[in-house]
Order: sequence, then structure tokens, then C-alpha cells
Amino acid sequence: MVNTGTLDRREAVATLLADRSDMLVVAGLGSPAYDLHAAGDHDANFYLWGAMGGAALIGLGLAQAQPERPVLVLTGDGEQLMGLGGLATIGIAAPANLTVVVIDNGHFGETGMQESHTGKGLELAQIASACGFTETSVITDMDGVEALRTTLRKPGKGPRLHSLKVRAETIARSLPPRDAVFLKNRFRAVLGLSVS
Repeated sequence: MVNTGTLDRREAVATLLADRSDMLVVAGLGSPAYDLHAAGDHDANFYLWGAMGGAALIGLGLAQAQPERPVLVLTGDGEQLMGLGGLATIGIAAPANLTVVVIDNGHFGETGMQESHTGKGLELAQIASACGFTETSVITDMDGVEALRTTLRKPGKGPRLHSLKVRAETIARSLPPRDAVFLKNRFRAVLGLSVS
């Protein structure tokens, strides 16, 4: 089975963030970080330049530390496949303010566009559901993206995971800042914490 996603990843991410308010956003390594940056750099964006497979778990820690704020994780299918165990941990922890959005093109985009497991039919939303996520879906059109946007800032009954089926294509990178200390400090400042 080949991924037949037709969503434009940049349009979908920009739509999700159109009225983000006080949302905290963690972007996984590679294309999700480029998509987030292309939608507009923001002090409440935390871009991962490493930690492949860890975006959802970083989002979990943030959601637990900031239970009154919505936390959105943008990750790719390749990265989430590396962090499948993290879905079980998130399901058990059950934060009501955490949403994981998998930007799923069915390929490992950062290593040469080899077909991924999701491109062969594995569905991350089903895995998340089995791990105890209270809301999961597969989104294939902009109506679905718009509907998701309206719920992102509202607490759920537990963690949520939504898979956006996007086109498998290589697009220009929109590079966020790479200075890790700068990114850490500006994010800590948004949270009202001291910076160093």
C-alpha cells in the first residue's frame, strides 16, 4: 500500500497554527521543524535539531509541567516510528492538554525518501488508540485540518494523536534558528522561567 496523501504539509501546518493563542509547540527533527518555522517563527516554538524519535515525549514532559496550556507536537511518520514506545508512555500518563500531530508522507524524508512503514499501510493513529490515546484520527483533507484546528486549544479527555496524510514531496527548507542556547532561553522565558 502506498501513501496516497494529498494534503500540502505547509498549508496544513499554517492552518493548524492560524490562531494558536498561548499554545506551546514542539517540532520534531527535520521537515516538521521546517514546516513550523515556515508558518511563522514564534517564541513558544521549540525546534528539535536532534533527539530523533523524542518529540512526543518532550511534548509529554512539557504538558505535565504546564497543565494549563495546550501543547502541540508536530512530528513526522519516520520520527514517530522511532518512538513507538513513547506512545504507550503518553497513553499511561494521559495528559489532557497534549496533542500529537504526525505529518505522514509515508516516507523517510530526511534520509532519501525511502518508503516508511506507514507508506506500506501501518497506521499510527491505530497504534495510539491501542496505547490509550482518547482521540485519534486520520486526516486527508483541509476540512479535517480546519476541524482539528478548532479543538487544539481545548483540553481533551486524554492525549490525542492525529495523522495528516500529506503529499510525498521534497520542498524547500525553512530553517529555524540553530543556536540551542538561544532556543532554550527564549522558550524558558515564554514559560516564565529563568534563563541562563
